[in-house]
Amino acid sequence: MVKPPSSENGRHIAAGPFGSWLSQMRECLRGNGGAEVPCGDCTGCCTSSYFIHIRPEDSHTLAKVPARFLARAPGRPRGHMLMGFSPDGLCPMLKESTCSIYQQRPRSCRDYDCRIFAAAGIDAGGEDKAVINRRVRAWRFTYASEADRRAHSAVRTAARFIQKQRATFPGGRVPTAPSDIAVLAIKVYTVFLEAGTKSRSRVEIANAIISTSQEFDKDLER
Repeated sequence: MVKPPSSENGRHIAAGPFGSWLSQMRECLRGNGGAEVPCGDCTGCCTSSYFIHIRPEDSHTLAKVPARFLARAPGRPRGHMLMGFSPDGLCPMLKESTCSIYQQRPRSCRDYDCRIFAAAGIDAGGEDKAVINRRVRAWRFTYASEADRRAHSAVRTAARFIQKQRATFPGGRVPTAPSDIAVLAIKVYTVFLEAGTKSRSRVEIANAIISTSQEFDKDLER
């Protein structure tokens, strides 16, 4: 049974049906549509010291963001940019607690969904992500079936394995950033739904995670 993390001040926020959300998120990770997040008045992702990836196809965004806020994205092809944040962690496009370019916001912002951390059972980061962490702990999914509960448990089990069993992966090459851990857990959770998982060695499970992730990513190239 999935046990949700404790929220602050007992405040719970509806995250929606887990099964539907999981399907939508996996499609989002494949590049098929963006997330639909019930943010309300939360601006956690806008106030938490995030560098925002702006792609060349985000021309509508680039036309609105002053050049002084942009830098070339390291390790990315020419045309990919990063937008930084102010010393207090705020996005420079946040004006009076509102996104000033909301209709022209980049794909990175459209796809961001902090429910992925709630699904994986982890925080979004340290003290600089405190606002998001409060939201993450408040999210509550619902379950249309026992299969959805098992899927959620598998996502969390995948995230724990990735966090705690780094040494079992070849060269220790496994994500360490919370967002990357959560994304990988969403991609490979099916490994922990397979019969016989408990009888596998940790190395065998790590190899299954790698192969499942590679298969998922191949879909992006098709």
